[in-house]
Amino acid sequence: MYDNKTEAIEATIAELKPGMKSVNITFKVMNTSEEREVESRKTGETYRVVDAQVGDSTGTILMPIWNETIDEIEEGVTYILTNGYTGLFKGNLRLQLGKFGSIAPGEEPIDEVNSEVDMSAEDHGSRPRY
Repeated sequence: MYDNKTEAIEATIAELKPGMKSVNITFKVMNTSEEREVESRKTGETYRVVDAQVGDSTGTILMPIWNETIDEIEEGVTYILTNGYTGLFKGNLRLQLGKFGSIAPGEEPIDEVNSEVDMSAEDHGSRPRY
């Protein structure tokens, strides 16, 4: 029988790889893109999304932030992502909140972010679709 309870992974941004699940990570929101609207191909519903560049002492990565979560995050603030995952968007690594993940304010603020290492800049190629 398949058990979807995966052991949580405590990670830094530089340790992220495509396909990781149950990721717990602390990051600082560096900046966010302009908010845009995206229409679901399945339901036709419209969603709000911004791309947040988030970072820690090991690197940065892009993280899409959706709908009401947009109103809960602030640039320059440290957060803890619990039960997130990584995925690819157009061949580039993204950190994802997902429907089972949660974001909470961090306990210790991150002062130094390594902006030299951009984990979203590397092209991981397209994943085959089955």
